[in-house]
Amino acid sequence: MSDVSLVRTPPRFRSATGESAGTRWALIAVAFTGLAILVFAPLIAVFVVALADGVAASLESLASRDARDAIRLTLTIAAISVPLNAAFGIAAAWFITKFDFRGKAFLITLIDLPFSVSPVVAGLCIVLMFGANSALGGWLVANGFPIVFAMPGIILATMFVTFPFVARELIPVMIEQGRAEEEAGLTLGASGWRVFWTVTLPNIRWALLYGVLLCNARAMGEFGAVAVVSGKIRGQTATMPTTIEMLYQEYLSVAAFSLAAVLALLALVTLLLKTALEIRHADQLAATHRP
Repeated sequence: MSDVSLVRTPPRFRSATGESAGTRWALIAVAFTGLAILVFAPLIAVFVVALADGVAASLESLASRDARDAIRLTLTIAAISVPLNAAFGIAAAWFITKFDFRGKAFLITLIDLPFSVSPVVAGLCIVLMFGANSALGGWLVANGFPIVFAMPGIILATMFVTFPFVARELIPVMIEQGRAEEEAGLTLGASGWRVFWTVTLPNIRWALLYGVLLCNARAMGEFGAVAVVSGKIRGQTATMPTTIEMLYQEYLSVAAFSLAAVLALLALVTLLLKTALEIRHADQLAATHRP
């Protein structure tokens, strides 16, 4: 036996995975306990209360006019705001990663601003800028284009709180990929748009899809900013989250939790799609690096 095999690794260089089985199981138990309390228990409670009076009562509440209008408005807002945020996110990520300029760090900080500003504050800012009491808002109302207490205000509020998701997914990926491929395409005579569609977009498609899915989930579940700018007018500006609040305050628990269950199912579908995309992406990477 060689002398090298007799040398023991000092305790301070022990592997992070070299903990005892009891320690590992304790950490796993803590993690699952936190998930059970913070995620699984509330999710189960939503479906239990929604089905408390039976499936028929839950479906009847979802068939009401208020619920249908809320679902339709929420999906419409997401269908408008998510593609716009995707376009803005691609443009911002392209500008930040492909060009060198002063103030780049400040611009990245501004992109992260919606993460740190309360959505209620964002909604109040939109009201101050575009409300009927402001100069611009008063002119828009007088000409038949109201922003606050109408769909445009809800779209603005939703876009503000969801703007960082696409850009923050794309920026690290585009920084890692660098500029070599785009510069090679331009050197060979390709136009900027052709380089974008044939080189850049295929390279960022997975990050873009992740960002779009996260943006869509956040758009459908936004409450704070939307509650301020929408006025919560039934059948007109009441989205699913605001309608859930109104129904719960009216002690219509089954109706409120049934609508909440639909919102939760939409979020779960988004999560499953994201997981499926991650698995497919991992499989493609494995196939690419396979000898």
